[in-house]
Amino acid sequence: MSLSKPVIVGLGEVLWDVFPDGPRFGGAPANYASHAASLGADSRMVSAVGRDELGERALQALQDLKVDISSVAQSDYPTGAVHVQLDAEGKASYEFLANTAWDHLEWNDELAKLAKRTDAVCFGTLGQRSDKSRQTIRRFVTSTPATCLRIFDINLRPPFYADDTILESLELANVLKLNDDELPIVAKLCSCSGTDLDVMRALAKRFHLQLVALTRGSRGALLVREDEVADHTGISTSVVDTVGAGDAFTATMTVSLLAGRKLSEIADQASRVAAFVCSQAGATPRLPDDFVLR
Repeated sequence: MSLSKPVIVGLGEVLWDVFPDGPRFGGAPANYASHAASLGADSRMVSAVGRDELGERALQALQDLKVDISSVAQSDYPTGAVHVQLDAEGKASYEFLANTAWDHLEWNDELAKLAKRTDAVCFGTLGQRSDKSRQTIRRFVTSTPATCLRIFDINLRPPFYADDTILESLELANVLKLNDDELPIVAKLCSCSGTDLDVMRALAKRFHLQLVALTRGSRGALLVREDEVADHTGISTSVVDTVGAGDAFTATMTVSLLAGRKLSEIADQASRVAAFVCSQAGATPRLPDDFVLR
C-alpha cells in the first residue's frame, strides 16, 4: 500500500447502461473505480471511449466522481453501450453493443508506468472479450508489483466469456470475487464440489488466492481468507435496482483490505455500501461521507 492514498485501478470496459428511461454511466471496472474514488482512494481508470457524445459524457462522469482519466484513451470506435432490462425484483439483464472502443485497448509506456505503482487492480471477463484488450489487460496485471491486489471480479456476461479466459484470469489473480450465479459455473469448470465454502476453499488452494469473496444478493456475503471465514447475513434495504452493487462491494472490499481491516469488518462494510447502492437508481450514486475509511 502506498504511503499516501492507495492507487486503485479499474481495468476494462467503460460503457453506458441504456435503461428504458434513458442512459446511465456504467461498466463494471468503471463502477469499481468510481466507488473506490468515493471511498478515498487514488482511483484510476484504464479503458477507451469513442470520439462521440457518449464518450465525452463518460469522461465527464468519471471526472465528476473524482476518477483519474489520464489512462482512458479516445478511439474512432464507438463508446460502449449496453441495453438493460430490469425484472420485477430489480434484477438486471444485459444486451451489449459489439466492437466498441474498450475492445481496442492499446498497451503503451504510460500504462507500464501506472502498473508499476498500482496497489490494487480489478479486472473481469467482459473486458477481455476481444484478443486486443485481453492481451493489454493481462499485460497490465502481470506488470503490477508482487504486493499488488490482483482482483478478478469475474462478472460473467454470456456469451462474452470462455472457459480459458476464466482459468487464465484465475491464474493471474490473487483475489477472486464472484456471485452466487457464477460460483456453480466456476465450480463445474474447476471440478470442485461441496458447499459454497468447500468450493471457495478449493479455488483458493488451487489458484493460490489470498481471498475469495462470494456475494449472495439478499442473503449477504461469504468471505474466505486462509482459515478465516466471514459469513455476513446481509443488510436489509429497499431495492431500486441492483446494477453496480457488486462493483461497490468489490471496491469497498479492496479499500478495506489495503487498510488492513479484519475480515468480518470488511464483509460488513462492503455489504453496507452495496446495500446503499441497491437503494439508489443507477450504478454509481454518490456515497455518503460516513462510508469513507478514515
